[in-house]
Amino acid sequence: QVQVEESGGGLVQAGGSLRLSCAASGRTTFSSYAMGWFRQAPGKEREFVASIDWSGVHKYYADSLKGRFTISRDSGKNTAYLQMNSLKPEDTAVYYCATGSTSRFPEGYKYWGQGTQVTVPS
Repeated sequence: QVQVEESGGGLVQAGGSLRLSCAASGRTTFSSYAMGWFRQAPGKEREFVASIDWSGVHKYYADSLKGRFTISRDSGKNTAYLQMNSLKPEDTAVYYCATGSTSRFPEGYKYWGQGTQVTVPS
């Protein structure tokens, strides 16, 4: 069993930045898992944000977010990060971290965190 916990969400003004963290723990070696970030706004489906493979070399982004968001990982700390810059009101959502894939589809992931709220007022 792998436990996943996100942190770092909050309220930020448009144009600001936030860095989300995703800490994984449990029986399975973290470094063997790819990680992904998704987000879900009220009334909308969960959408892919970014993912990173076990080595940290291969990174994937939603086309609409490329250039503003950066995914990274520190395997030594069993933690993945999502740096979000130039935030916009439409980035407001609950952000989820998941392990087990680099897929753009939620079904590809086995373990999920509870999510962290990011709010960018208009």
